[in-house]
Order: sequence, then C-alpha cells, then structure tokens
Amino acid sequence: MKTSLSWLRDYVSLPAGLSTEELDDALTNLGMEVESIVDQAATVQGDLVVGKVLTIEELTGFKKPIRFCTVDVGRGAPQEIVCGARNFAVDDLVVVILPGGELPGGFKIGARKTYGRNSNGMICSAAELGLGSDHSGIIVLPTGTPGADARPLVGLDDVVVDVEITPDRGYEMSLRGLARELSYSFEAAYTDPALIAAAAGTADVPHAVTVEDTVGCDRFSARVVRGIDPNAPSPDWMQRRLVAAGIRTISLPVDITNYLMLELGQPMHVFDLGRLSGSLVVRRSRPGEKLTTLDGVARVLDAEDMVICDDTGPISLAAVMGGETSEWQPDTVDVLLEAAHWDPIMVGRTARRHKLFSEAAKRWERGVDPGLTLVALERAVQILTAHAGGTVDERVLDLDHRTHPSVILLDPALPGQRVGVPYPASQVVELLEKVGCTVTGVEPLEVTPPSWRPDLVAPIDLVEEVARLAGYNDIPSLLPPARGGSGITAAQRRRRTVGRAMAESGYVEVLSYPFVAPALADALGYATDDPRRSAVRLTNPLSEEEPLLRTSLLAPLLGVTLRRNLSRGLRDLALYEIGTVFLPSGSTTPPPVMGVDRRPTDAEWDAANAFVPAQPWHLAAVLTGEFAPSGWWGAGRAAIWADAIAAARVALSAAGIADARVTVAAAAQTPWHPGRCAAVSVDGTVIGYAGELHPAVVSALDLPKRTVAMELDLSAIPAAPVVEGIRISAFPPALIDVALVLDRTVPAAEVEAALASGAGELLESVALFDVYESDQLGEGKRSLAYKLIFRAPDRTLTSEEALAARDAAVAAVAARHGATLRGA
Repeated sequence: MKTSLSWLRDYVSLPAGLSTEELDDALTNLGMEVESIVDQAATVQGDLVVGKVLTIEELTGFKKPIRFCTVDVGRGAPQEIVCGARNFAVDDLVVVILPGGELPGGFKIGARKTYGRNSNGMICSAAELGLGSDHSGIIVLPTGTPGADARPLVGLDDVVVDVEITPDRGYEMSLRGLARELSYSFEAAYTDPALIAAAAGTADVPHAVTVEDTVGCDRFSARVVRGIDPNAPSPDWMQRRLVAAGIRTISLPVDITNYLMLELGQPMHVFDLGRLSGSLVVRRSRPGEKLTTLDGVARVLDAEDMVICDDTGPISLAAVMGGETSEWQPDTVDVLLEAAHWDPIMVGRTARRHKLFSEAAKRWERGVDPGLTLVALERAVQILTAHAGGTVDERVLDLDHRTHPSVILLDPALPGQRVGVPYPASQVVELLEKVGCTVTGVEPLEVTPPSWRPDLVAPIDLVEEVARLAGYNDIPSLLPPARGGSGITAAQRRRRTVGRAMAESGYVEVLSYPFVAPALADALGYATDDPRRSAVRLTNPLSEEEPLLRTSLLAPLLGVTLRRNLSRGLRDLALYEIGTVFLPSGSTTPPPVMGVDRRPTDAEWDAANAFVPAQPWHLAAVLTGEFAPSGWWGAGRAAIWADAIAAARVALSAAGIADARVTVAAAAQTPWHPGRCAAVSVDGTVIGYAGELHPAVVSALDLPKRTVAMELDLSAIPAAPVVEGIRISAFPPALIDVALVLDRTVPAAEVEAALASGAGELLESVALFDVYESDQLGEGKRSLAYKLIFRAPDRTLTSEEALAARDAAVAAVAARHGATLRGA
C-alpha cells in the first residue's frame, strides 16, 4: 500500500513535526512492514523554481514545433530556454529546473546549445517531475512568484509512504484503514471518510440487475449518471495522489474509482451504460464461456469464476477485471457505477487461475468492508458531477444479502494468560472498542467485530489485537527454559550419514520441489493400476500444472531437476536427493475441525492423522554420461546399471547394514529396463530398485541414453544393530583366486553367497573381479572369477588349510548351481 502523508493527514491528526523515523516506528509497531518512506522533495535535486515567461519566439525549419523562450526565474537576467510544448503563453507561470539540477530517473540538466540556440535549463511537464504520465504539455501554475521554490506548488513537498500489508489485514489497504491504525499509535483524532450521508436503495432501480449466486456476491449496488462531459480531466489534486500511490491516471470516471479504492478500500467498476445490452446478471461462469478483459487477453472462464453478464454474455470478470465490450470510452456520456461485495476465496482463486493480480483482486482476497458500497457510490457520484457535470439518477440499486458478524465470546483473562502481560478487563474492553468492536457482557465478554474486520473470527484474534494495541514493546522478552535433549534422533543421524556417504562417493545433493504433473506418471511408464499413480492432490497448488505430491523421488528428480541441468549444458551428472514421498491414506472421511482453544482429544488426533498421507523418507540417485572422466590420462567410463547398484550398497553400508544382509536380484519394475533392473533387499525385504532406465522413459523425458538410477525406501531399512568390536588379525592372509564355470542365468550374488557359506569362518572376504563369456565354455555358460581372502585370527594359515577352505567353497557352489572349476 503506497500513499502520501498529506493524504493521510486528511483523516488523522498526526503531529506537525512528525519525523520519518517516528512514522516508521509507529507503522512497524502496528504490525506493518515498512518498504520505504520517501521525501518527494528530494526526488528532484537542484533548483526547481517558478518562472514567468517573458518572450516566445517560434523557431521554424524543424520536424516539430520549437519555441525559444526567455523566462524570469528571479535570478537577475532572464534565462534562455528552448521548449517544445505549446500549451503556454507570454506571462504564464511555469516550473523551471535550472542547470545543475537532476530530474527523477537520473536525468541531469545543464546549459547546452540546441536547435541553434542556447538553452539554460528546462521548463517541466508533470511526467518529467514524476507527477503523472502527461507529456502533452508543461505545467502552467495559477499563482506564484518568479524564483520561488516550485515544489510546494506542484505537490513535491510531500512524503510518500510504502508499506507491505499482511494477508489478514485487508482493511489496511486503504487510507481509511491506515489512518485509523495511526490514530491508535499517536492517540490522535480520526475522521472516518465513510461517515457520510449516502442515498439508500430504492424499490425502483436505475438498471435491472439479478444476482444468481449470493454466496459469491452477497451485495451488489449501482448508481447511474447521465450526460457527463467525456473530456473533463481529472483534477490535479487527484492525479497527484494517484501517481504518488503508483496508479496511472486514465480518465476522470476511472480515476475516481481508483481514488475511492485507495481512500475507502472499496474497489469499483464503471460501465458505459450505452454499451450494455439488456439487464445485468451476476452468476458463476458456464462451460465454454470466454471473455476478453481490459488487458486485451481472451480468457477461457472456469465454473468457479463469477461474471457480470448482459444479454450478449459475460462483460466483466467480477472483482478482478472488466471486459472490453463494456469499458468506458472517450465518447461515453452515460455511466453505470458499480460497487459490490465478493467472496474473498472465489476472488483469490480466480486471480491465480487467470494470473490477474489487479489492485482490486488484492483487496478482495484480503477482505473488504461490505458496508461501503453505497458510501463509495455516493462519493463517486459527488466527485464525478462536480468535475464532469451530468444528471444523477435518484434511483439506487442495492441488492443486500449480507450476514451479520458472529459474536465472539472472550474470557477477559485470556489475553493476559496468552501474552504474559496482566491486562485488566477494563483495558481489554477499551482496546477492543478502539478497534471498532462492540463489547457487552462481563465474563465472558461478548464481542461483535466491526464490518471492516473479517479477520476477527475467534478469541485468539482478539487476544492478538489487545497485545498489538497495548504495544508489542511492552511484552517482556524472556527466553523459555530449554529442557535438556539428546540431540538428533537415530533416524536423523542415519539420513545425514547416508547423505554424507553419497557425497563422498561423488554425488551432488539436490532438492526438488515435491509437486509433480499428472502426465509425469505416463512418462515414467507406470501401469494403470500402479499404486504410485494414486497421489495426493493439493487444493490450492502453486501451479495448476503440478497439482500432485510426489509418490517417488525419481519423478521430479528425472522429470525436472535432471532435465534442467542437462538443458544448462551439463552432460556428466551424478545427483542424489533425500526427501519424503507422500502416499495417500485412502481415507475418504474429512478430518475433524480442531480449534486452538484446547488440546485435541486422542480420538480427534487419531482421526486427523488417519487423513494425513504417509510420508516415508526415500533416497534416489541418477547418473548420466561418464562416471569415470576421460582426459589426457586416457579414456573414461560411462555410467552403467552396476553403478546404480553400487550407489545403493554405499547407502546401505552407511545406514549400518552389513553387506551380508543385502541381496541384489534381477527384477522388473518401472521406470527401469526390464533386463537391467535389480531389486535391492535387506533381510529378504525389498526396499528399493536400481538399474538402467527403460528406453521409452528416456525418450519420453528427453534424457541421455543409458541413464541409470536407483531409489531406496530409507524408512523401510531395519534399525542397525549394535556393532561389536572386531578383533583385527595380525597374521598374514592367504589370497586365492577361483574361476567357476556355470550357467549364465545364475546370479553372481548367489554364487558369492554359496562361496561364503562353504568356506566357513576362515573366509575374510570374497569379491567378483572378472566375468568371461565364450562359446568355448559351452552353450549358455560363463565364467565368474572371485578373489578369496582367508585369514585366521590366531595363527598363520598353512597352504593345506587355505586350499581345504577353497575346495569347500567350490564344492558348495557346485552342489547348489552345478559349477565347475575352470581349467580343472
């Protein structure tokens, strides 16, 4: 909300010597965030003075009319100034900036020769001084003394205040609301601009209107003025105030509606009465309807949108923006002024749906006083007829379906209990009445909020008002005693350890938004009955294109994050993410409504949690390009499915899961390639998958070929057992390699498990180091070569002991899988 200090002083008697620091402190203590407080006098630097035009010489031979003027600026000899404007004459008083000055935007003024004449300064227009958008002519002053400071005469002696209004305090987005708030802080007299006599609604109406949806629009008021002067300009005082507020001046009727929106907080709309066809209908939009709004955009309407229609169809997107077919035109002489009250939720959703965050929409979604419609229309009619003439239709339309504010019961001791400051009951009543509430009763207090405070709906809201008006600075700043803790939980420690291990393995952590598009499930190849398709849909998503919460980390990691990095020119990527996924609970019963006045019961808490989706923690990783980089040292190595499995093993090891408990087996799971996908299990329970992505998925997401990925359910990993210390043997190991020939269908992991079980306690480790396939081995056969390390804790093994353990290991594989020792 941006406005001038002089405009605020019209409604609140602020101290005469009020400094910017005092104003800043007052606004901040009232709960507003001050963006800036700017002295407009400082926006124009140097000498800005009143000048009197002495002579004008018309210069010819140029593409546009040019005048060479002499101007008395009260500094001795007249100044010679070249000017292109033609709306002034000899003896007129004008605004002159002298050489050495600087206009808004950093435009410096100096003495120079132009059009063959010397020009010492500039005669200024309103646009050049930042006072408006009118470039058609310079400012001609009604009075003034040559050489005097021109700033007070053009409104540059004011202070512009810009504050950020919180979403729950829509009443502060007006001069009426800001002045009322400042009156609390300075204990100053307040004049409510809405306290004027306004004509009431009449049985006979100036134009027929029907409201079909009284929930979306609970009040609709209108007045008609005929025979106005369409060329009547907006008065200078109005233009200066609108420009100071950051609003472009357009025409007198439109400027009046904008001016009153700022003054009262009531958005309005002006219709060209001659362009309306038949009566007006206020309703929800119907399927297939479209509307071209004032910004020239043709919009497809939603069934939730409220529209104002005539016989031709929708002519206005209610509460957001008008339509082209009924807007005010330069030749308009008959106007219909509309002021209504709209449902804030509807307006907020419509504005976001159409990306139309107009000044009116900002106020509607925060809440507007429903009692202002007739007052705003009365003010609009008065200003319009005063400056543009016309005849006011004495008939007044007022369709009023408002509901009265509910009474809030407040324990007078509650503010003191919640805030920690002893507020007497008399002070509580006084502060609430100052806000505008009607207070009756004793214990409890019966509080009726004013019509301009729709944010006051519960006792805790009243507590906040008491604390705010009594002064936030009076609340003692005491740190609550901190109870002893044990630090982070075991689950948090495990996730941090896993993340650190992934980073140490060369992966880079990313954080993706948890929102996904419905089409991403098709791109990932999910079957129609895949449970991962069942996702939680957000009621109010940040983007209508991504309304679902992820059920897999790979969805946004592949569909958004990886693709964005690839589009930036990166090719060799190793990314990982640890985060929650959201699995629908399946409950169709809405959760109970729980207040803040008491602790929920166990039954309420259980019912609410039954509705909340499960949110297990997952780990996902993705690899593209080279896993081992190439360079002058030689060729690199592209990432393959085995690297994804290795990443899963790294994560499980960091989670405290011994390698012997991990099983890797071939599997088929989307979005992986059916022949290059492995299920990763711990103690026989599948906790994730790893491998190469399916070619169709890679193609649908426009990813590099052979992209590999893995995803683990960290929450499903069993708790790590207490690790006992292992005695490290100081005796030398016995290293023996074995190459086994067996069917290609036998998984290497099962061969490894058989070797370990057959070798017994002397086996320290076993590792696969070579895979060899050849027709010489026999059809459907391959050779797997393993390195076996044997060691005893208390002695040096003899050759016989080592060979016996090896033979036992080979025998176990032969018995289980029919393996033979290669070369035997």
